Amino acid sequence: MQQPGARHQDYGEQVGDILALLRGDYRSADGVEAHAVPGEGADVQVWILGSSGGESAEVAGRNGLRFTANYHVSPATVLEAAEGYRAAFQPSDHLDKPYVSVSADVVVAEDDATARELATGYGPWVRSIRAAEGAIPFPTPEQARAHPWTERDRALVADRVDTQFVGSPGRVADRLEQLREATDADELIITTITHAHADRVRSYRLLAQEWQRRALVDRTQ
Repeated sequence: MQQPGARHQDYGEQVGDILALLRGDYRSADGVEAHAVPGEGADVQVWILGSSGGESAEVAGRNGLRFTANYHVSPATVLEAAEGYRAAFQPSDHLDKPYVSVSADVVVAEDDATARELATGYGPWVRSIRAAEGAIPFPTPEQARAHPWTERDRALVADRVDTQFVGSPGRVADRLEQLREATDADELIITTITHAHADRVRSYRLLAQEWQRRALVDRTQ
């Protein structure tokens, strides 16, 4: 039920309220004081997640907060998001210069063919979300291959499927490095989803081992 005279609060105002509650100096528009318990004075990092150079990026930059560009959801606008944030950035008590992380969907296996098999269910799973049906349980490769695809379905998920990072440790690490360089990201946020939990764990482990190997090579050169 909407209260009489209530209005939709601007996103920037919402973020400002959260920051004020954490600082302990919140006052409503009418001057009412409020305190968040627990939370006030907490030493937490506040991040903003955004998919374009629009309001989220601008609010993050204007408040001097860390920003995550969600490449895994909107790959076509990741550069716009990062650039919009950096253009709006103002130093704050939280941060003296822009800090950008970029998210990526990743599936790593011992070889490319195995990784592709593990990632087979990604398309139907993304389709269920984008079609507003609600996310289905991540399907097995067999269930995914049995999905009755339409051209509309394929078009709906093409950008996500085409930009997922799937393959052997070396192949995926190379592509992630290209993403990091293109966006000038300070860090990458890696998400792996497969039907079996053990496959997800192995994917993270293989990628971590590859990055560790590359770091050791860099230090010895």
